[in-house]
Amino acid sequence: MLETDVLVIGGGPAGYVAAIRAGQLDKTVTLVDRSGVGGTCLNHGCIPSKALIDAADDVHAVRNGEDRGIEADVEVDFEGLVGWKDRVVRRLTKGVEKLCKANGVTLREGTARLVGDHRAEIRTGGNGDAETVAFDHAVVATGSSPIELPGFSFDDDPVLDAKAALDLDTLPDELVVVGAGYIGMELSTMFAKLGTDVTVVEMLDAPLPRYTDALTRPVAKRAEEVGLSFRFGRVAANWEQVDDGQIRITTEPAEDGTDEDAVESFTADKVLVAVGREPVTDTAGLDTLGVECDENGFVETDEFGRTNVDHVFAVGDVAGEPMLAHEGTAAGVVAAETIAGAEPNPVGAVPSVVFTDPEIGAVGLTETEARERGYEPTTGEFPFRASGRALAADERAGSVKLVADATSGTILGGQIVGPEASELTAEIGLAVEQELTLSDVASTVHAHPTLSEAIMEAAESALGHPIHTFDR
Repeated sequence: MLETDVLVIGGGPAGYVAAIRAGQLDKTVTLVDRSGVGGTCLNHGCIPSKALIDAADDVHAVRNGEDRGIEADVEVDFEGLVGWKDRVVRRLTKGVEKLCKANGVTLREGTARLVGDHRAEIRTGGNGDAETVAFDHAVVATGSSPIELPGFSFDDDPVLDAKAALDLDTLPDELVVVGAGYIGMELSTMFAKLGTDVTVVEMLDAPLPRYTDALTRPVAKRAEEVGLSFRFGRVAANWEQVDDGQIRITTEPAEDGTDEDAVESFTADKVLVAVGREPVTDTAGLDTLGVECDENGFVETDEFGRTNVDHVFAVGDVAGEPMLAHEGTAAGVVAAETIAGAEPNPVGAVPSVVFTDPEIGAVGLTETEARERGYEPTTGEFPFRASGRALAADERAGSVKLVADATSGTILGGQIVGPEASELTAEIGLAVEQELTLSDVASTVHAHPTLSEAIMEAAESALGHPIHTFDR
């Protein structure tokens, strides 16, 4: 029997970080994952998608550089591009394995299932013999999986989830994407920039429903400019194979699909379904210990990741929203430190970012949320069209908005749509977490010319003395 202080089930960003941190705190740790470390994010999601998105941005920039005196014909070797993406992933997964081993973490490839209060079984494929492991604490980090639509099984070759879309051998000529959330919008834009004819079907009336119109409007406009065709207020009903090897996807109005005249169909080579994700809890044996889940199947935890079973923790997607890799990473650290007897702070302000064109970044409270929580908010904005660095990069869409408490000046949140929003959001997150004021940010000298100056300028605007903008 294998004995360990901490058993971590799942090797994604939440799980492997929890394992490493627990190892650093002198705990013996065993990490079990069905397909090696890295999880969906590193192997099939965040990293490979950003690799292809970055390459697609390069292709699009060169193909559309006439205004800057750049003229070139670009050919995309999609097989070579995917091969490069795979090498990036392999390099990172090997790095994570080395980090785990360097911190004393024992790695096991297989499926771990809780079978008793302090016992689990690890099976490696099929119905072979199980290895028994005894543990003091368990951290469940089994992640999430894509939601299937009725009639659109991921087992069918033309129906793709995000993982399959990132592993295609050839670039599709035509693609229908069902869902205009962050995964759908990121991958739709990427494929369009590489030359695919993309139609996006969304049941709501706008993309990226979690974000305000001010953030999504520049994204929708740019998406249409690069060739995306949107069909809002519609749902995908079914698909069928047609004679020329393509498929036909039928859609209906979202609110009432009974009107036959309102039915639309689109032909494509593939259909990518990206309508959300659901927790993976069916393999970990949570019911054996009586671990409680909510009505949506997510494991219920306290602010330190502890479930209703005192020695069992859950972190990452399996524990529910915001279902972001970096939140899972932070939660993994908190869980490991709690297990080791430390007194960590709970996870603080969690940024959300979308790698569309332009990017979106948000952290803390919006103006509406601040008012709902009893603050009297004041705001400051700075448009990227007034940023020298943005114009020099031919990126003039979008803006930075800061939200602060009018009385104290304490920064409560911020929202960005524009170039490098995913990077710029970190400064606002630091300000929120450390309760910095508008004056703190405005008086911090930012290098020129940089995009980060936009945050300083937004703070100055909120204080009433903007330098590079004015009210008409």
